Amino acid sequence: MRAVDIIIKKRDRGELTRDEIRFFVDGITAGTIPDYQIAAWAMAIFLNGMTPRETTELTLAMAESGEVIDLSDIGTPVVDKHSTGGVGDKTSLVVLPILAACGLAIGKMSGRGLGFSGGTLDKMESIPGYRVDLSTEEFKRQLTQIGLVLCGQSKALVPADGKLYALRDVTGTVDSIPLIASSIMSKKIAGGAQAILLDVKVGNGAFMTTLDQARQLADLMTQIGNLAGRKVKAVLADMNQPLGQAVGNALEVREAIATLHNNGPADFRQHCLHMAAHLLLLSQAVDSLAAAYARAEAALADGSAWQKFRQLVQAQGGDVSYVDDPDKLPKASLIEVVPAPRSGYLAQVHARTIGEAAVLLGAGRAQKNDPIDHAVGFIIHHKVGDPIRQGEPLFTIHASRPETLSTAIAAILQAHQIVDRPVPPLPQHYE
Repeated sequence: MRAVDIIIKKRDRGELTRDEIRFFVDGITAGTIPDYQIAAWAMAIFLNGMTPRETTELTLAMAESGEVIDLSDIGTPVVDKHSTGGVGDKTSLVVLPILAACGLAIGKMSGRGLGFSGGTLDKMESIPGYRVDLSTEEFKRQLTQIGLVLCGQSKALVPADGKLYALRDVTGTVDSIPLIASSIMSKKIAGGAQAILLDVKVGNGAFMTTLDQARQLADLMTQIGNLAGRKVKAVLADMNQPLGQAVGNALEVREAIATLHNNGPADFRQHCLHMAAHLLLLSQAVDSLAAAYARAEAALADGSAWQKFRQLVQAQGGDVSYVDDPDKLPKASLIEVVPAPRSGYLAQVHARTIGEAAVLLGAGRAQKNDPIDHAVGFIIHHKVGDPIRQGEPLFTIHASRPETLSTAIAAILQAHQIVDRPVPPLPQHYE
């Protein structure tokens, strides 16, 4: 069996067998298939898709390419959540502490930014000392001790996906339903959680731009999870505008901290409570969504979620003084408030344009080994439907390089569309 023959078969719209998929995934893991062939294979899948059977086989092959963690000895049900990516999506930084404060064990292995979509690990590394590279033993011990882990996938866990994930980011093959589904679910299956909530984003700032695409992805991931013996639920959430106000790593950490202090932007706070409530219900910790929502709200109000976040940072080596005093987090050298050019009503805040501008500033990666500038990004002051007055702050840009400042400002102005007539607000969740 040869890698090139498998690439050609998929290029010509053939359906790969279980053995062909296993051969290719084993080659990715062992390093016997080079990057250029992996990239060609990913592009063939991107262009021609995969059947549900192929996608399930790919998911299981990747999950079994390394260690599969057994969490049955933790003593309490272990849950997990995953977002399919978006702009300003710092949800895990708030939802995970809420759930831990409510008595669940939640062990999440996150990724770095993909294209215009920010990465949870990049955000947490804004905190000096925070370790994302935990061993399986450390993962399980911390989960037992504080009920909360937020780290990267270890090299022993789904190694095939780690290599494929990095290549997808720089080869234009991120937004492929089979590759997204297999990447997410292979990590969730290998990570050992018994209940999984999928936050499937839909809109111009998501990899799934239409509700039909989002439903297809959600259905596929739910089926894969159920076949693997996991409880899985998916929520379709809007990503036609940034979530919250902050876009950029340290800026998003500050916003998450404000939300954990029961403040923060209303849309972001509501989304976090919504997701936490669904996971509490899925784990059978409560018997109704209303009770779950009230329990999650209480964890924010009484400060227990905030204390769990502090425990998380401390347990993984982070300097807690930076979260106790968020002003210590990285700050950009160039900060400029940009006023609204006219009065009217905000009809659009194009999330993808904002995400791409954040990458231009250095908040994300154009190439897989690019460094991250944790300080840069934007504060987007308004939501679709808001009335706007000429001259009031429209957005604030945080930049480190003068040469990117004017280009980014022009892009964000273009992302905002102001019209004369009132515009209804966007829904936060679809179904």
